[in-house]
Amino acid sequence: MTRELLVAGGGIAGLAAAVAARRARWEARLFEQADTFSEVGAGIQLGPNATRILREWDLLQGELQQLAVAPPRLRVRDGSDGGELGVLELGGFMVERYGAPYLTVHRADLQAALLAAARDAGTRLHTATHVHGAQQRPEAVALRTDGPEPIEGDALAVADGVWSSLRGAVVADGPAQATGHLAYRGLVRQQDLPERLRSDEVTVWLAPRMHLVTYPLRGGEWLNAVCVVQGTQPGDPRDWDHAASQAQLDAALGPVCAPVRERVESVPTWRLWVLHARPPVAAPEEMANGRIALAGDAAHPMRPYLAQGAGMAIEDARELQRVLGAVDDNVIDVPTALRRYALNRWERVAQVQEKSQRNGTIFHATGPLRMARNAAMWTLGARLLDQPWLYEG
Repeated sequence: MTRELLVAGGGIAGLAAAVAARRARWEARLFEQADTFSEVGAGIQLGPNATRILREWDLLQGELQQLAVAPPRLRVRDGSDGGELGVLELGGFMVERYGAPYLTVHRADLQAALLAAARDAGTRLHTATHVHGAQQRPEAVALRTDGPEPIEGDALAVADGVWSSLRGAVVADGPAQATGHLAYRGLVRQQDLPERLRSDEVTVWLAPRMHLVTYPLRGGEWLNAVCVVQGTQPGDPRDWDHAASQAQLDAALGPVCAPVRERVESVPTWRLWVLHARPPVAAPEEMANGRIALAGDAAHPMRPYLAQGAGMAIEDARELQRVLGAVDDNVIDVPTALRRYALNRWERVAQVQEKSQRNGTIFHATGPLRMARNAAMWTLGARLLDQPWLYEG
């Protein structure tokens, strides 16, 4: 019997879910409201927990293999005085320890690889399609779109992001809330930078009420910069991608050292994201209901302080693959399978959400907490930066 997964959302989470469904021998039909599949933003970091899955799906080859970068190390510095706080080896160390690489990639490059994989696997892709609601029936789930008739499938993966229009079909808890943090993102060609500002590493600068992260992208030709500061942005919170000026960011930096300001000033254009999140998932019922499952930011939007937003979406998809592949009407029906998905994911993603939130407090610490953080980093270094509980999957 052929079964079909409907997927709402054509970002990383949705495309990964479609790839997973096809690998579970389900049909997949994906609906994206934009006219084309495109990804705004800049770089993302992918730990071994995510790249292990991408390798299993044969995605760490071809163009993505050429564009992804395996930085040799992560270096943490004090953003107030420039001093080094700790170093974690990445590169070969990650492969040896966890069996998969630590990579930095452009979001658009990862999305393009997932899109190609979904298309090549036979996913039916629909753009310019607005999904207005979902209704469960005894033997199917139906999507209401702009078309005259509902579209039916055996299951629905809701992967339409932090402002999901379908999340309420699983849990009615209102919109995501502003975190009080703003993320400025920018890219600069390494060849346009003076030698001292070029880097093949992931570097994190921690300063009071802000931090700056830089790392290479696209074969090392570009340097990605993310500067997170505390503040608010007026206007519609759903209009989360704003133009930003250099002066605006300079004013938000606060007392930082010259190397931080120099790196910020080297980026020609910045975009501003207002960061929103939800409390950690509290129960499996917050991730699945009957034939509907939440994935990615629709399920567990989180702060970026563990660099795991994309990683958790990819993990969600791999677990969907496992449970969908186990569906047998005589033994495991679709609602039971999705219940197992939720049971196997909710505590994991809740832990990542919680630790991401805690890291934000530590990253932006002031006063005695900042002094204690620095002392711990000097003493323990790599032991604090390594995350076996996370990277082992």
